[in-house]
Amino acid sequence: MDWHNFMDGIGAEIATLSKEIPETARGFGTMGAAAKASGALDEKTKEIMALGIAVATRCDSCIGFHIKSLIRLGLTREELCEALAMATFMGGGPSYAFSAKALSAFDTFSKKS
Repeated sequence: MDWHNFMDGIGAEIATLSKEIPETARGFGTMGAAAKASGALDEKTKEIMALGIAVATRCDSCIGFHIKSLIRLGLTREELCEALAMATFMGGGPSYAFSAKALSAFDTFSKKS
């Protein structure tokens, strides 16, 4: 998978949809900001949880978005692999395959241009 092109395409598709449903898009953005705000759990922990859900639900675009956020938040490859081990344990074979995709996305988006 070409993660850069895939995510560029998803971003464009979401932008198009957001123009058609602006109130829903705003609401989703507001909900996301509230959910990610640091409190008892920090944003990084919350993003690791979101990645686990993305792996379990087999959502390629979700994996891409959360991997990018986790890189921004300083997640290491070692931390990622531990989180993916738990996602695999909880989700079995399908999560094993999508955990491999998440690792690929991490390696792709972590490369310095």
